Amino acid sequence: MKKQMARTLTEYPVWDRTVRWFHWINVLSIIALIAIGVAIMNSKALGVTTEGKILLKTWHVYVGYVFAINLAIRLFWTFIGNRFSRWAAILPLGQKYKQQRQVYLESLKQGKPVGFAGHNPLARLMVTLLFILLTTQAVTGLVIGGTDVYMPPFGDSFKAWIAESPQTEALIQPYSKEGVDEASYKQMRDFRSPFKEIHEIVFWILSLTIILHILGVVYSELRERNGLVSAMFTGKKVFKDTPVDWDED
Repeated sequence: MKKQMARTLTEYPVWDRTVRWFHWINVLSIIALIAIGVAIMNSKALGVTTEGKILLKTWHVYVGYVFAINLAIRLFWTFIGNRFSRWAAILPLGQKYKQQRQVYLESLKQGKPVGFAGHNPLARLMVTLLFILLTTQAVTGLVIGGTDVYMPPFGDSFKAWIAESPQTEALIQPYSKEGVDEASYKQMRDFRSPFKEIHEIVFWILSLTIILHILGVVYSELRERNGLVSAMFTGKKVFKDTPVDWDED
């Protein structure tokens, strides 16, 4: 139910609590993951010891668990959340999206902002890309964590792969060759290699995408002045005119 504010602005409920919690947990997780990841990539230059590198990678995985679980909840929420949090309001697909995209592009040409309660057509492209990149990082990160520091959910499987025998599996520790079969270890590292490469490439793409996302938010906030940033705290946006994507049934 929308709520009247003063004489000119109308308040519209948009982001539910689950979406808002996801957003800020995701922000904090990514900041922590980037900070630890950069430290790992520059561990030699920083003079980090082997034990320190293991600790950094272990904490990278711990934060990665928070990141991955939070993302999984959000992806599940796209099926059961409110209408602005669902796939239909995110993916840049369908006839309604094409119509809204046309309206949005015309507004840019004319220099007359139009309001969207949910993501505008350009933001839907960005959010879809972000979901793809975040999911890729979560999956590849869990595999790398299993091969590097043998942490769940894949760590035990990789230990079993590289162990000399079932009896030596318990002896295997990060950065130690005790109980490790050299040929199997090499096979495992070859298997790991493309996951690591994808993880690093997507890291740079994701970093650039996040910067573009922030710039897009700032631009939209200044251009439309609908409370885009505050909506991620309150769940509500404000508009002078009815948003293009608001159709109360």
